[in-house]
Amino acid sequence: MNIDDLIVGFDRALRTLASASTSVRPYPAEQAESADLGEDEMAHAAGLMRVNHSGEICAQALYSGQAMTASNPVLKGELDQAAREETEHLAWTERRLEELGARTSLLNPLWYAGSFAMGAIAGLAGDRWNLGFLSETERQVEQHLGGHLDTLPQGDARSRAIVSQMRTDEGRHAQMAEDRGAARLPLPIRAVMRMTAKVMTTTAYRV
Repeated sequence: MNIDDLIVGFDRALRTLASASTSVRPYPAEQAESADLGEDEMAHAAGLMRVNHSGEICAQALYSGQAMTASNPVLKGELDQAAREETEHLAWTERRLEELGARTSLLNPLWYAGSFAMGAIAGLAGDRWNLGFLSETERQVEQHLGGHLDTLPQGDARSRAIVSQMRTDEGRHAQMAEDRGAARLPLPIRAVMRMTAKVMTTTAYRV
């Protein structure tokens, strides 16, 4: 890690937290037409999209921390590429929240700081554990997004299109890590990751 890495990491944090995200790929919901949603359905969809947006804030921080402390330049490049795709997810969830008349989580700076620290520690542990942390994170997110597809209002085609594409991308990131030799994390670590994610998702749904 050098001063350039620190500058890049600081710049990414500012852009993630303080500016609107952009997407190169088309907005997945562009062609989707949602049925009229009731007040409770809109509130639920907004809560889930706020959770997903916070999850992408965490993903940016994790990748930034992992890339900063990774020793392998090839792995650094792959982490940076995955981070760019996660930036698109940020843009999509931000736009959908605006469409629903909802805001992002007020605690996003906290989520970012905690996730960056976790990513940096994973990177210091070595490539196989760094990749293992990435794989486990993405598999848990993939499962989490599948749960959202189960609970989103059936008529909310726009939110469902976004979540479906996000789940596909997360699965690809996890597969990349596994193909590169990711270590299987011990059960206690996986359990702590799930518990931490539960705190974030429960809180971000409302705050």
